[in-house]
Amino acid sequence: MKVRLPVRQAILNRHTYEAPAEGRTGKMRLDFNENTSGCSPAVRRALAKLTAKQLATYPEYGKPTERLARYFGVRPEELLLTNGGDDALRVFFDTFVEPGTSILICEPTFSMYRYWAEIAGGRVCPVRYGANMEFPAEEVLAGLRKNPRVLFIANPNNPTGTLIGEKELRRILQAATQTVVVMDEAYAEFSDFTALPWIQKYSQLFVARTFSKVAGLASLRLGAVLASAESLALVRRAMPPYPVNLAALIAAEAAASDSARMRAYVAEVKRLRVWVAKELSELGVKTYPSAGNFLLADFGPDGPALCRSLERKGILLRDRSKDMGSGFVRITMGTSSEMHRLLKAIRREWKPSAQNGVTPK
Repeated sequence: MKVRLPVRQAILNRHTYEAPAEGRTGKMRLDFNENTSGCSPAVRRALAKLTAKQLATYPEYGKPTERLARYFGVRPEELLLTNGGDDALRVFFDTFVEPGTSILICEPTFSMYRYWAEIAGGRVCPVRYGANMEFPAEEVLAGLRKNPRVLFIANPNNPTGTLIGEKELRRILQAATQTVVVMDEAYAEFSDFTALPWIQKYSQLFVARTFSKVAGLASLRLGAVLASAESLALVRRAMPPYPVNLAALIAAEAAASDSARMRAYVAEVKRLRVWVAKELSELGVKTYPSAGNFLLADFGPDGPALCRSLERKGILLRDRSKDMGSGFVRITMGTSSEMHRLLKAIRREWKPSAQNGVTPK
């Protein structure tokens, strides 16, 4: 018997989120901002010690939270662990957003802000990054005067790489007297700036972090929300009792213990960012300053064709033509050998022309 299911209207109004993640095994994955060098060997050693009995019991969070709080430089009561960075964002909608209330975001940015807002029935109020991917500070301040429930800022921003610093953040927090401010710091380790020291001063400030990028634990799904203990207590009310699996906890502790590995990875990303931008510039390709583990490049109208051509050769880049305009491509900084291979392929497959709107130097 077929019946009409009582589905929420917010769900009927949106399409299913289809992550372009299948069929990527064995390819050079420079499209998802993953740590292509892999996680620390300490992580694999720690996971190998998991026992059958441990896997059969529910995890305990006290000790892992204490250790990871030390890693972030906060108190345990200022840290909430979540099932990945996406889940760290979802809890803000469960806690603060009601149908019809407004959400302020700066686009182009991480698509999950709009995704969760639509599911929650929130009203998305976007402002746009500038032509040179500069942060729209004045537009954000104007938007805050309308008292949206939540302001989401990816810092550094994905896909532009834009970083806002202390001066702009202070202006925003002083203006956001009736708005929750979420600083999504998925790429903070590559930027040399974090809002974490500010959580004690501003009760409306929440920082979201992930172990998917710098720690290389994307498949294990571990995120974190950090805020003052009083503010975070409200978010805890929206959380289930066992949101994080034991393997993720053990892996994160092991990764945090190998800080040298993460520092070396960050240093290599910063070096490659500069080098790849220089090489692309010499080809006539415009890139934008980035504080993440990626670069945004504009290849002109032939950019989508280049992405398809590289994909046939097993090299995956993130084509952003649909939301940013034809030619915009986000490139993850992989290993040195991967970036050499990528640039060699670009030189072979992409020929700058007047139609592209770029001229090689």
